[in-house]
Parts: sequence; C-alpha cells; structure tokens
Amino acid sequence: MGDKASGSVTQHQPPPPPLTDSYEQFWQQQQLATSCGYSQHMQQANLGDGVATARLISRSDWGARLPKSVEHFQGPAPYVIIHHSYMPPVCYTTVDCMKSMRDMQDFHQLERGWNDIGYSFGIGGDGMIYTGRGFNVIGAHAPKYNDRSVGIVLIGDWRTELPPKQMLDAAKNLIAFGVFKGYIDPAYKLLGHKQVRDTECPGGRLFAEISTWPHFTYLNTTEGTSTPTPVEPHAHAQPAPPPAAPQAPPQVPAQSPPAAVHKV
Repeated sequence: MGDKASGSVTQHQPPPPPLTDSYEQFWQQQQLATSCGYSQHMQQANLGDGVATARLISRSDWGARLPKSVEHFQGPAPYVIIHHSYMPPVCYTTVDCMKSMRDMQDFHQLERGWNDIGYSFGIGGDGMIYTGRGFNVIGAHAPKYNDRSVGIVLIGDWRTELPPKQMLDAAKNLIAFGVFKGYIDPAYKLLGHKQVRDTECPGGRLFAEISTWPHFTYLNTTEGTSTPTPVEPHAHAQPAPPPAAPQAPPQVPAQSPPAAVHKV
C-alpha cells in the first residue's frame, strides 16, 4: 500500500440528490487540480430548496499534508464500507474535527507508513464531510476491497452509542451523491468494516443502524473473507482467552484384591 445550488423542484421532476452542483464543481476541480490529484477548495452543499445542509471540507482546509502517491481505480465503486474511528473520539466542532482528520492522517501516514489517510471520506459530529482520499482512489481501510470501494469513517466510538442524526444524514447524502454522479455503482453493496476483517469496527450500535439502510448486504463466504493484515487504528485487538485450567489425571477406582483361590 506503499500503500450553484439547484433551483426549486417541481412536482414533475424527481427530487435531486442531496449533494448537487457545488459538489460537482468540487470534483471537477479535484480531477483537474495539482499533480497529487486533490482539490484545494472548500465547497458548500445545498439541497434542491436552496437550503445549505452540509459542507464538504477540502484537504487543504483541514490541513492535510500531501499524499506520498495517489493510485486510482476505474469505474464506479461496487462497495461502500462504513467505519468508526474509535480513536479519535467524536468531535462536535469543525475545529476539533479538522484536528481529528489530521490525527488520523498522522497515524496512517507517519506511523503505519501508508500513502495517506486510509479513508475516502470522514464524517464529523458537526455534520460536515471531510475529504480523505476521495472517490476512485485506492484506499487503505478494508483488505481486498481497497481498490473497489468508498470507505467512509464516522469519527468516534460507536460501539454502544448511535452517531447523531447529522452524521448519519451526511453519510447517506454522500452515498446518494456518489451514486448520482457515477462514482458509486447504483447496485452498490453497503458493508460494515467487520464484515471484511476481524474487528469490532464500525461498532455494534452503528452496525445495527447501517443494517437498516438501503443496499446493506450480508456477504456470503465466497464474497468476503478476512485476511490477516496490520492492525488499523480503529481495529480492536481481541483479548487472548484465559489459559485452560490444568486437568487432573483421571481417577481410577480402587480395585479390591482378587479373591483367594482354594484348591480342592
């Protein structure tokens, strides 16, 4: 792994996807900008009624360093994989969420030696969407799926608590936009990280939530098998089972001496 808001929608038009023209502008800039393949702009996302409901934060805005390299894959992604960060914990202000993105990039890039932050996008408790590697860029978040998936991390520990509504809505909106613009296959399969490797991620409560979303898929044994890989920052090591108590040797019942044999 060396790693323009849309106008009002009439009754005769289908509703627009949650993320529309301003996101399209962002991705045009992404495709045209800099040799490293990333945009250096922040864009506002609007719904069809013109009300701003989400914001896409660019890499430069959260303070990302340049990736070591960028590798792309072709075609729409057939999988969307949901993660939680576990650490860093949930952030509720944009300043804190920007720091969380930097912390994850530092861990992945400096300590793990990966090309960049592992995820395609991050979602903060502020309801903002943070650009990681972006669409159609090979990630470092799910073994065997990195070159055919969009990896979305919801910042925080979601083992027992449900992420706030603004986080869940931002994730759904991002997926809908990806489908609308052809970055994600319309027949995509939605997975939790734990389905493709041995980990608690994305946490039990978040996993239960996404299992109710459209396109959630239970993999069969031929689709997804776990592969041993270096532990990722949100992967929880499983405690070793306690050693078995030594077993006492089986007790052999005492036998009475044989009866005396009398000769006749």
